[in-house]
This record gives sequence, C-alpha cells and structure tokens, in this order.
Amino acid sequence: FRAAAGTGGRREKPHFSPRALIGSGEREAPPLLQGAPGDGRARVSPPRASLRLPFCVPVWALTPCCPPAAAPAPAPPPARHLFSDPAEIEALRRDLLAWYDKCKRDLPWRTRAATEPDADRRAYAVWVSEIMLQQTQVATVIDYYNRWMQKWPTLQALAQASLEEVNELWAGLGYYSRGKRLQEAARKVVSELAGQMPRTAEDLQKLLPGVGQYTAGAIASISYGQATGVVDGNVIRVLCRLRCIGADSSSPAVIDWLWDMANALVDRSRPGDFNQALMELGATVCVPKAPLCGECPVKQHCRARLRVEKELAFASQKLFGKATPVPDVEDCAGGCPLCPPAAEPWDSSLGVTNFPRKAAKKQPRVARTATCVLERRGCHGDHEYLIVQRPSSGLLAGLWEFPSLPLAQDLQEEKQKEALADHLQAWMGQPVVAGDLQLIGEVVHIFSHIHQTYVVYSLSLDRDVTLDPASSPSRWVTEEEFHASAVSTAMKKVLGPPRAFPPLPPSSCVPERASVPGSPCSRGDPWGL
Repeated sequence: FRAAAGTGGRREKPHFSPRALIGSGEREAPPLLQGAPGDGRARVSPPRASLRLPFCVPVWALTPCCPPAAAPAPAPPPARHLFSDPAEIEALRRDLLAWYDKCKRDLPWRTRAATEPDADRRAYAVWVSEIMLQQTQVATVIDYYNRWMQKWPTLQALAQASLEEVNELWAGLGYYSRGKRLQEAARKVVSELAGQMPRTAEDLQKLLPGVGQYTAGAIASISYGQATGVVDGNVIRVLCRLRCIGADSSSPAVIDWLWDMANALVDRSRPGDFNQALMELGATVCVPKAPLCGECPVKQHCRARLRVEKELAFASQKLFGKATPVPDVEDCAGGCPLCPPAAEPWDSSLGVTNFPRKAAKKQPRVARTATCVLERRGCHGDHEYLIVQRPSSGLLAGLWEFPSLPLAQDLQEEKQKEALADHLQAWMGQPVVAGDLQLIGEVVHIFSHIHQTYVVYSLSLDRDVTLDPASSPSRWVTEEEFHASAVSTAMKKVLGPPRAFPPLPPSSCVPERASVPGSPCSRGDPWGL
C-alpha cells in the first residue's frame, strides 16, 4: 500500500479565543485566571459557582494576557521500538546495501535510473515506475513500463499524447486514474516549469498533482540522491518487524513514527539504493506470509525474530524441565503507542508475522450491472461489437465498455431485460424487444472497493442502427480492435474467448463502422470518433 498518511507530525500553534467563552449563559474564567498546572503559580480558582460572569462583561475583559501553555507532547515510545544506537544503524545500512548489491532484481526502471545522465529524464523514468507500481505487482508492471517508455520516452512526449492513447496503453493495469494524473502532471511540468522536474521531495509533492509523500521521496532519493526516506507497504512490514511495532500500522500516528524511522535510517551516501533495498527486502524476503527469515540480511537487528528465538528456547527448556522465565520479550507497559492493543496479544503460532497489524478491512460494496454485447457482422465478415465511452470522471473514467446499466439488487431476469431494453431504446432511438436479449451468464470482477457482478446479455443485429448523437461516444470494433482499445479487464472478461456468443444470423452487409449522421466515420475516419 503506497500511501502516506498523517501530517508529518506537525502541531498547530496553540491558540486561545475569547469566542469560546461567550457561547452560553454560564461563562467560565479562562484557564490562566485559575493557574495553569505546572506553571509555578498558586492555583487560586474559587468554587465553580463564583466564576459566573454577567453578560455585560465585555469580551476584551476575558482575553488573557498571554496564550495558555501548550499541551505536553506525547512521550516517545520505549527504546525497544526505536533505532537509537548509531552503531546499529550503521551496521544495518551496511548489511542491507551489501545484500542489495548482490541480490537485487534486474528491473528496467533501475537500469534507466542508473544509466540515464539527464536528471529530468532520469526522474521521469523513476516517476513512471513508481506510479505503475502502486498496488500492482512488479511482474505485471514490467511489460507496461517498457511499452510506455518506448512510446513516451520523455515528459514532453507524454504531454503531447491524448488521454485516449494513455488509457489504451494503461488498459489492464488497473487504477486507471493513475495514468490520467501522470499525464496531467507531465503537462504541468512542460507548460509551467519549463520542462524541468522539481529537485526536492518537498517541491515534488507540492508542485506535481498526484505525487504524494512516498512518490516524492522515491523520486528525490533515487534520481537526485536526496537523503530522504520512503514508506510503502513493504517498508511498513520490514520496520514493524524489526522493531515489534504492533499498533495499527495504517493509523496516522503509527505512519508518522514509521516516516521518522525511515528518515533516520536512510543511508546518507546511497539514499536511493538504501530505499530500494528496504523495499526489495519486503518484496522478496520479509514477505507477508512465510517470510524467509533465514535469508534476511538484517535478521540480527530484528526484534520480532529475537522474540521468536527466545520463546523457542524457553519451550525447549520446558521440554527438558529446565524452564526459566523468558526475559525482555513481553510487550511494554500499558499505554505504549506502538505495542499491540491489549485485546490482541502476541500469538506464538504466528511468529514474526504478528507484525504488522492493520485494522479490519472494510468489506467491498456489492453492485450488479446489466451489460449488453451488441454484435453485428461487418462488411469483411468479421464480428463487430459496439462499445461506448464512460464519463470522464468516476470509476474507469474515459474507458470504453459495452452498453451497461446499473441494476437494483435481487431484480428478476425479466425485469432486468425490460430495464436494459429501455436503456438501449433510449440510446439507440428505436424499439428494442426485451425478449430478443439473450442471457449469457454472469461475470464477477473485484475492484478495490466494489464486488461487481456483470449480468451479460447479447443482442445480434441484422440491420444497421442510427445511434443517438447526444449519447456517449460510441464505435463498432472487431475483436482485435476491442482488445487494442482502452477497455478494462472486466470488459475483456465479459467478451470472453472467441465465439463465446451465439452466431449472427445471415444478413446483408451493413455499412462499416457507426452510422451517426454527420459523424467522422462518414468521412473516412475508421474509428468513428
């Protein structure tokens, strides 16, 4: 999960406002009139009843001569959760970088970062990889990254591309708004920053839309050598295990502590390599389940592993009747902000995978959608399918899909057909008989927050249709063109393998492409846009 939370530990300046004192008939004297705790002055506050003031007292009379004392900062966590020994920090850096130099994966974005002499092109190459890698596996990203960099090797090239081209290349990678935001930011760099990427993590985050704290830190450390840490899902897991951090790792307070820790650990001479090494460790060794602790280059620094070893030693001694208490493995005293909550104690069966811990994941919303695959036979005998473009905002913004309609839950098949037929009729401008819709089946697709079921119908046309020009953009495509278009993985599931739908009835050849009066298709545009 590559998202930064919290406010970086910033605290608002203490502020005292007389407005708070005039909200009710019973007005209390400001705190400083009573003596602030610990300020050395005698506390002389009278009984509460004597603090009532008449309404005629002017507001200025209630204003204190100086602001109240700021609330005390929370106590830092115990040392067992921190890296406080400079010698240990230096050893951890050395061990981790030595392992990374020997074992790192050969990835295209790393090669570009290491060999590209131009700072802006180097930062752009890292930026693209970091956006693509958000919530997406490395193996999936490699091919997309190579095709992207081949097509748009510079910020300027990406800025000149159309959103349709970006969506087409991004299709299947998921989280489609990432590509759109990446292009918007590239256009801003070209038009407002003279084509030069910001040179610090702070400026990257401030000036580029869609660039958060993690992405900014990754670009700045890898491309420019800025000594700043990064915190993503892999880093969270590694740090939580290294220091037995069992509090909810998605909470803003814990995220702030992890950022402080990452910034303290990052190697000053090789910050980019160190950050990549930490992420590489989490991706290949310190994995969520069944971690390879024996192969970990920093296992001697891992408090979670130390706890497991001590418990194993205690169990062995107990087996031979020589058991002694296990020292220094219990959680901290109550109130530690980084220990597991009392209701979720250490589970010996989980070992180091006790860490990290997250709040229960919210169940995805359940949705059902009727989708109609409108099919015809083109002039060349190929099956062609009608696709329409989604709105420019919201889920799957700007992508193409088969004509679709959200359904109410538990709607019977006949009612589904009637609703879909009405939708198609309003869109096509001619009657559609519900009985002509053939139910093909259901396709389930899981988005990050939606459990989506597509109820798939097909309708074979033996005549041309005049599409409503006021409706969404649409076009007829062959199966090959469909897969080359900016369609989601869900729509590819809906289409399924070749000849998954009933064959079309014999018919005379219909005009090629859509038949919107006055549309570009009548002037030779093969896409009908």
